[in-house]
Amino acid sequence: MTQHNRLASGGRIDRSRTLEFTFNGKRYQGYQGDTLASALLANGVSVVNRSIKYHRPRGIVGSWAEEPNAILQIGTGAETLPDQRATQVELYDGLEARSINGWPGLFDHLTSRELLFDAHIKANSFVIVGEPLETPREPTIGEQSAHTYGVRPY
Repeated sequence: MTQHNRLASGGRIDRSRTLEFTFNGKRYQGYQGDTLASALLANGVSVVNRSIKYHRPRGIVGSWAEEPNAILQIGTGAETLPDQRATQVELYDGLEARSINGWPGLFDHLTSRELLFDAHIKANSFVIVGEPLETPREPTIGEQSAHTYGVRPY
């Protein structure tokens, strides 16, 4: 097995036990102790997903639960596990993984007609940022006494 992105020794993997898995229908190999992310990187897979709106390529950037891009679907049929982080899935023999945001495919690019209609897709979330119109202040002594005793301030 030739994996150009893997060190020859070291780490917590057992290089004597080879495991086979598929990612988006293509077969790869890894070792016992690999995570799915480390096996994909060792096999030279750099694009694991695409962004939702513009379909820009997304690769593995984190090493554990903070990974935002390598969200994959593991398994097939009734045993499918959706939205699994590749950095937290331990590799096993026969594992099947797919990208969840790669329509029409991870490496198929959209046509220009579809990109024209992309501008008409509206977001359902809004971010509202602002400050109060005036900052609250402490009432003056005259205003406090007017409120307390029912008299008009001078």
